[in-house]
Amino acid sequence: MYKRLSIVMFPFLLLAVIGASVWGYLEHQEKNTILIKAENQYQRAFHDLSFHVDKLHTELGNTLAVNATSEPSYRKGLVNVWRLTSQAQSDITQLPLTLLPFNKTEDFLANMANFSYRMSVRDMTKQPLNEQEIKTLSALYDHSAEITKEIRGVQDKVIANNLRWMDVEMALASEKETRDNAIIDGFSSVDKKVGAYEELNWGPGNLTLLSKNDVKMLSGNNMTADEIKQKAATFLGVSDTAAMKVVENGGSAPELQSFSVILPAAQGNENDTQLDFTKKGGHLIYFMKPRTVQASKFDLRQARDIANEFLDQHEYKNMSAVSYDQYQNTANIIFAKREKDVTIYPQQVSVKVALDTLEVTGVQATDYIYGQKQRNLGQPKISAAEARKQLSPNMKVTSETLAIIKNDLDEEVLCHEFIGTMNNNIYRVYMNADLGGQEKIETIRPEQAEAASGAAKK
Repeated sequence: MYKRLSIVMFPFLLLAVIGASVWGYLEHQEKNTILIKAENQYQRAFHDLSFHVDKLHTELGNTLAVNATSEPSYRKGLVNVWRLTSQAQSDITQLPLTLLPFNKTEDFLANMANFSYRMSVRDMTKQPLNEQEIKTLSALYDHSAEITKEIRGVQDKVIANNLRWMDVEMALASEKETRDNAIIDGFSSVDKKVGAYEELNWGPGNLTLLSKNDVKMLSGNNMTADEIKQKAATFLGVSDTAAMKVVENGGSAPELQSFSVILPAAQGNENDTQLDFTKKGGHLIYFMKPRTVQASKFDLRQARDIANEFLDQHEYKNMSAVSYDQYQNTANIIFAKREKDVTIYPQQVSVKVALDTLEVTGVQATDYIYGQKQRNLGQPKISAAEARKQLSPNMKVTSETLAIIKNDLDEEVLCHEFIGTMNNNIYRVYMNADLGGQEKIETIRPEQAEAASGAAKK
């Protein structure tokens, strides 16, 4: 009996064993193929990084070698510096360095790309490079030489010892000691050297400066946690502050100092309400009351009117809607400051309105609060008619107004804002009202055009 059963089952067992072996082999081969492909991609990105940093150093030297009055040569050199820096940044993102401290080098390259781009788009016939900017370029040339040397050293070790990037990825992902890995040690050394560089003068578009809030224009004194509680209670229209939790943020950095207020939800199925206030003056910069909005009973225009009234009741005066949006029965409306018939885009407030009850459920006012400053809103040197001549003759202009925007150099400029249609698209075009020429152009949705047209008529 057992003998017959064995004879019958043996071929099936043999086939099963063979099948499992073949499957395991194919899985192993597929895994190896994926690992080899990943390793090849890492190696390519690393060697590309070495090549681009080397070329970057050469291009900086070539740019410094020409006369500062040679506008075309300088522009070409700076464009190449920007291009190579951007390529180096792209190479870094393709390497498994997310768990490795490399942020100082990445910030350095980001600032270099931003600096070279701003210089390259500038009209150097009217605003040539000054002494400080040439000094910054010289420092970048020296620093890029050091970075090139360090990365070349890592590259030599990778080639000589046939090192694998997959080992780096596994070492960083694990909790094992990684000091013996030549690649990790090399990149850590690069980041340490970059962090030791003296702070460079990157100019007004410095990304580090851009990330900081300007507290100089904030009115009022520094607030306490209890005072912030009272402000939150007044804003929410409640009298009891016992359930509120207040957290102070920012440490010793003035531009980051704020208070967060958390009010637990009354019902278990809703999220907590959160408000953020500046420490200086106690200005509201963020409010969110998350809740489910089941249906839309009101339209965007009604939501806009409620949001406008809400802003006027608080400290956000003279605002005009410049953009509408609707998502999951909630309207998101962006307002910009309106002063002397000029739309000031750097001062914006975003308001969320639930379309079931027209309740304001969110406010984002960071740009408005930190964007307050004295502006000289003089008359444009170029008329709207002259600026309009620079538009395509095929564009049908539906509205025009004056606006202040930030250009590529992070400078506020007065522009003629035109909204028009062409090729079945709606465009918003900003023409410099003092110097002429196009500052910015963007494709917008019909709702945005309607909002902007409404702002222009106010």
